[in-house]
Amino acid sequence: MPLSFLDFLCQLMENPALFGTVLLILAVLLVNGWTDAPNAIAGVVVTGALPFRPAVALAAVCNFLGVLCVTSVNASVAETVYSIASFGGGPKAALTALCAAMAAIVLWAGLAWMFGIPTSESHALVAGISGAAVALDGSLSCIRWDCWARVILGLILSSAAGFWAGRAIQRRLRDISLSERTFLLAQLPGAAAAAFLHGAQDGQKFIGVFLLGTALAQGRADEATFVIPLWLMALCAVFMSLGTLMGGKKIIDTVGREMVSLGPREGLAADLGNIVCLLCATLMGLPVSTTHTRTSALLGVGSSGGSHPNWLVAGKIALTWALTFPGCMVIGYWTARGFLSL
Repeated sequence: MPLSFLDFLCQLMENPALFGTVLLILAVLLVNGWTDAPNAIAGVVVTGALPFRPAVALAAVCNFLGVLCVTSVNASVAETVYSIASFGGGPKAALTALCAAMAAIVLWAGLAWMFGIPTSESHALVAGISGAAVALDGSLSCIRWDCWARVILGLILSSAAGFWAGRAIQRRLRDISLSERTFLLAQLPGAAAAAFLHGAQDGQKFIGVFLLGTALAQGRADEATFVIPLWLMALCAVFMSLGTLMGGKKIIDTVGREMVSLGPREGLAADLGNIVCLLCATLMGLPVSTTHTRTSALLGVGSSGGSHPNWLVAGKIALTWALTFPGCMVIGYWTARGFLSL
């Protein structure tokens, strides 16, 4: 039976550790909408297809719809995150460790935003949870490597496919004789679809953490399957959309102006390349980073000729990606150690 909203509220009132964990999950959802969703609208903003604020509103609405619509029919991404590591030590200790993992992710994402670097909250999420679980268990045996394998596979495939798709689509569009205004208008549904799929991917990951938190509070996190209540989908969708409405202009400038110079044709190619990768990954149930797919598609577009990427900026972004797994795992580990010692 799915958890009712009333039962969930009762659990929050009775369990301070769960209450704190839920607040931090909601905070991470806001941060995700704020720092990750802007990638979906970078093209339409930079090319002038939409002003910044209307583009943000479009992304917020489509994020909301993506969480609700896709999670209702395919929740395999949420199940992977739910099962990424096992938590022992009893309900209180397990929830404390999970709470520490969420705090570590907020810290990591906030630092990345300060420098205007698009980072992956998805990968920060799995790394932070794993680090906290290791702090609780005392060894790496608590990590479920089959779930990690899906994350790594998604990372490799989405980055490679994003680059290839962006490059291939840009070459096709370059030979099409249409006005720049036509390409500008075509970017609008492209940005909407990218934001929709961002919600479909990232919303599921946080739904998985919500369900993990409620299961840990009841001392049962070993379920192979679970049912996602509609109210939980709506709650995650609302908070992600609110985060998106906060903006994220620094990140748009980094990926759409500093890393690659975009025109309407290039912006549409990047949108389409991103959409293809996210759609395939979501249908396959692979948890991927929407930041990685978008950035890889932009680099593919830029490398196809005409708009030359700034590889120095791309290298800075790639370094942040490379540091996300070990960085968030270490922060999650030591944050959990600190929380558990209180």
